[in-house]
Formats: sequence, structure tokens, C-alpha cells
Amino acid sequence: MRKIHILTVVFCTLLIVVSCAKRGTITGGDKDIMPPKITSSFPENFSTNFDKNTIKITFDEYVKIKDLQKQLIVSPPMKTPITVLPQGSASKYITIKINDTLKPNTTYSFNFGKSIVDYNEGNPYPQLKYVLSTGTYIDSLSIEGIIKDSYEKNTDKSVNVMLYEVDEKYNDSIIYKQTPRYITNTADSLKSFKIENIKAGKYKLVALKEKSDNYKFDPNKDKIGFYNQIISVPDKSVFELELFKEEAKFKTKKPSQASGNRVIIGHEGNAKNIKIEAKQNNNIIKNRLTKFENKDSVQVWFAPIKNDSIQLNIENGNYKKDYIVKLKSQYQDSLKLSPKQSGAISFKENFSIVTKTPLDKFDLTKMTLTKKDSSKVDFKTNYDEYNQNLEILFTKEPEEKYTFSLLPNAVEDYLGHKNDSLSFKFSTKVLADYGNLKINLKNVKSFPVIIELTDKNGKILATEYSENNTTIDFLLVEPQKYSLRVIYDQNKNKQRDTGSYLENRQPEEVVHYPTEIDVRANWDVNQDFDLSK
Repeated sequence: MRKIHILTVVFCTLLIVVSCAKRGTITGGDKDIMPPKITSSFPENFSTNFDKNTIKITFDEYVKIKDLQKQLIVSPPMKTPITVLPQGSASKYITIKINDTLKPNTTYSFNFGKSIVDYNEGNPYPQLKYVLSTGTYIDSLSIEGIIKDSYEKNTDKSVNVMLYEVDEKYNDSIIYKQTPRYITNTADSLKSFKIENIKAGKYKLVALKEKSDNYKFDPNKDKIGFYNQIISVPDKSVFELELFKEEAKFKTKKPSQASGNRVIIGHEGNAKNIKIEAKQNNNIIKNRLTKFENKDSVQVWFAPIKNDSIQLNIENGNYKKDYIVKLKSQYQDSLKLSPKQSGAISFKENFSIVTKTPLDKFDLTKMTLTKKDSSKVDFKTNYDEYNQNLEILFTKEPEEKYTFSLLPNAVEDYLGHKNDSLSFKFSTKVLADYGNLKINLKNVKSFPVIIELTDKNGKILATEYSENNTTIDFLLVEPQKYSLRVIYDQNKNKQRDTGSYLENRQPEEVVHYPTEIDVRANWDVNQDFDLSK
């Protein structure tokens, strides 16, 4: 019995030890946070008289290549891209194969960014850069600067900054057709740039936020920023480039039939002054032109016709284009009225009705606006045919409920369709639900200015225009956090104008208030805005 007792104690003790052992976790030491190191390169970095087509860089540990296409910058760019091996597997070295003919007496740099990482933990080699020269020396000059957006508060990531050599072959259109002499990239988080290993000379400095990354300017897709003057290197200046999207040149796309009485025409550029003439058998037919909502398109409306085609003659400034549109038998558009807002409307907006077809006639005697006690309210209407929007203009009262009613035949569209009985209900809130914001502008360089109040995403919520007043009131605004910007309206056309590269014209200057402004319900906020900072 004694032996059994001793064995039992020993067995239980072992169970406790094993159980305790399982509660802990065996660790493998501290996490590796050290990036890989280069042990050798052949030819050596910063070699001159380079005449090879292969470069080998060896590291002290296994590495892999990550996001090479996003990170790698070769300057000057090559027509045939280099090949970097191995791809997808680990190795203690990388091989760079040059697939292009190198220019004589030229310094090349291969900036890998953070694309070379150790195999186990993914620690990146910080900004690996390999430089060589096909001549007898390495070009060592550099320029630097910062990138801003000309309109938005936040700047785009990964912007290409380029230098075009100004020689006997240079002209302004070179940026559309050829790659630059030198290039760098602002990467994912930087607003600053530095182009290194430049030779002395004269250059055009350009920045592009590209869609295709081919180092050529496509004005229909890319943003551009440029320095107005030709720069001479060496230059210790810090250059500031502001990105903007040029206004596209106007042109139309092939029209398409949308219904039995409507054709849609897509376009690029501003359609504000577009004129369209519709013809049938060379005879002009009555038509209406409206905007297609939320699209870069216009709608041409016409009465149903018997012919199987319609001719459209389009003009917009110097632009002219003729189309013949084949027509098929389709449904006819009908009159429909829909409220633009629902529920409560703010004191800064008008109640609006969107019409599916363009309206032609209005009978105000068949329209009424009443309050919740059924008393009538005086009102006026304003119809924007291009946007097919009918505004109801009246003096709003706080905490009130309204009904806008239309008797039959109150409106008639261009096809002769008339409305049935309709009513739309909406309301207003108490004044205490809103806040007031007073802006005191300081150090305004010139007038007039446009003051825009936006949400955090840049959507414009309110606008004021000042020709000499430095005190700007935004009354009865929704309680939320706002961003604020001021635009110097240099040409006094009451809108912000973008720039033009070929005209060497920068966009109109925009100044952003540095922080968000918190407007709360039933608050009055008084905020100074120093435009010189």
C-alpha cells in the first residue's frame, strides 16, 4: 500500500508540472526589426565609365521584392524598362538587367524606395538607391521643393516630379510626347520632393499626378503643376508646385437615342455655351436642351417625328460638329414632378421640384402654398430649364409645416402633357437647431474674393462673394465641423478658374483655413482668418 501511495504522489506531481508547463508560451526572442544591409554590389555603387548591362547587389540576409512597380523610379527614364530578379522568391541578392541602350556621359539613378524587404519580417531597406555614370564623373547637383493642390486642402500621393532639359530641341509641347530627362516621385506620404544627380543646365520643372504613369502629360486625365520660369541648375531655391486639372477642350461624343423624343450627347469640357440645332429633311424642328443629371451629357428633346433619323448641328465657341442620329420606335417621355428635398429644408435653400420633361407653361393661379393652419403664403417661382428645376421662392418661418399644391393643368411640358393634382409637404426647424459663423478676413491681398464653406470631403455647402467686405456671415448653418477656403477671383467672373500649361497660366490662388471650424447648434462662432499665413 505504501508503494502505491508514493507512485500516486509522483504521478500527480508530474501532472501538475506538465499542466503548469502548458500555461506558458515559449518565445523565440525579440522580433527582428533591423532592415537588410548591403554587403557588396557589382559594379560598385556610384561607378563611372559604366559599360555593363547587369548589376548585382548582395545583402546580409534573404530579401524579397515588394511593390516594385509602385516604388521603382529610374532617372532618366528608359524606353525599355529594366528587369529586376528574382520576383516572388527569396534570395540574398538582386540582379538588375538593363534592357536599353544607355546614353553616353549620363548619370543614371535607380531608386527602389522601400521595395526591398527582408524575407522573414518584411523590414524594408530604407530608400535603396543605385547610381552609375556612363561618363567619367557622377552628376551631383540637385533641386528640391514641395507639392500642393491648387484647390483642395489635401495633396495627392505619389506625384511624379520631372525636369525637361531646355536645349535646341525643347518646346512647350515636349511634355505631351517625350519622357523627361530627370524624374522623382513624392511617394505615398510626402509633400516634398528632391531630384538628385542632375547635371548643370537649364530645365523646365513639371509635376504630374498621372493615371497611366508613362511620364507624359494627358490633359484629359492628369493633374499638372509647373514652374512658370525656366530654372537654371544649380539653384538653391525651394520650388513650390501647385497641381491642378486643366479644363478639357470641348468636344462631343456620338449621340444615342434615349426615348422616342430624346437624344443624349456625352461631352468633354464645359457645355455652358453649347447650341444645338435639330433638323428633319433640312428643316429646323423645335427642340429643347437640358443637362443630363450627374453626367457630362446634355439631352436634346424634340416632338415625336415620323422620319427614321434626325440631324443635329452642334456649336460651342469654335467647336462645330454635325451628327445624323438613326431613330427607332421607342416609348415617349411623360411628365413627372418630384420633390428635390424631403422632410425639413434649411433656411439657406429653396424648396425645389425636379421635372422629368422640360416645362413650357405655368399657371400660378392653380398653385398654392399653405402653412399648417391652412393660411396661404405668398410665393414666386423660378424655373431653370437647363437643369429642369422649379424653385418655390418665399419667406420661410421657423418650426413651420408647409404644403405646396398644384391643381390639374398647373404646368404643361413642351410635349403638351399636363399635371394631375399634386401636393408636396415639407417643413422648417427651429432657429436654435442652427448655428451662425462670422468670418473676419485679415490681410486680403486683393478683391474680389470667393469664400467657400465645405465639409471634410471638400463638398461646398455655402458660398459668399465679397468685393470689399472683410466680414463674412454664414447664418443659420447646420451644426457640424466645417472647412473654409478663400479664392482670389482675379478675373472677377465670380467662379474659380483653373490654370493652363500652354498659356503659362497658374490657377487662381486659394487659401485654406488651417483647421476645421466647429459650429454647434444655437452657437455664434466668430473666427479670424489671416490670409497671409
